[in-house]
Amino acid sequence: MSLRVAILISGSGSNMEVLARSMTGDHPGRPCLVLSNNPDAGGLLKAQKLGIPTAVVDHRDFKGDRGAFEKAVQDQLQKWRPDFIALAGFMRVLTADFVRIYEGRMLNIHPSLLPKYKGLKTHARAIAAGDIEAGCTVHEVTAALDDGPILGQARVPILAQDTPETLAARVFQMEHVLYPAVLRRALAGERSPIMLP
Repeated sequence: MSLRVAILISGSGSNMEVLARSMTGDHPGRPCLVLSNNPDAGGLLKAQKLGIPTAVVDHRDFKGDRGAFEKAVQDQLQKWRPDFIALAGFMRVLTADFVRIYEGRMLNIHPSLLPKYKGLKTHARAIAAGDIEAGCTVHEVTAALDDGPILGQARVPILAQDTPETLAARVFQMEHVLYPAVLRRALAGERSPIMLP
């Protein structure tokens, strides 16, 4: 019996697509829903082409009422009964009340080597700090922003000529390797972190 995975997105859905395509064969999970807070998210069309049900809960309809927005998201999720949630570029901060529902069953990918550079503009901050490497982290979601147990990291060198954009592109490639590997392990009950390369 495969575990049901809901994937939450806000944009193009490239990580979502990689995760969804990885869930075949003897993989312990299958995508059951792609949900977005953005009705114009390109990932919705990608999900539909993959035959995955989609839903939209536009956060702008709730005029800053985060609780009402999260209740609407939860109402959609309950229709599909996910065992696990994968945040894949979902650009909304979730409250402790929401996180508690899926505690230990919700992952996120963040474009830095946590605990460094929580929040936004991670690549520019790493370059400005003079770091010699950057990367991405998959972690369990907790009530604290970009916190929670680290389940995997992938590292890339920061080159002398790097801009935030060139560094982001290389980190993005590693996200597509790291996230599917960590998701598969997490669904199988394996929580020891993996480090790439």
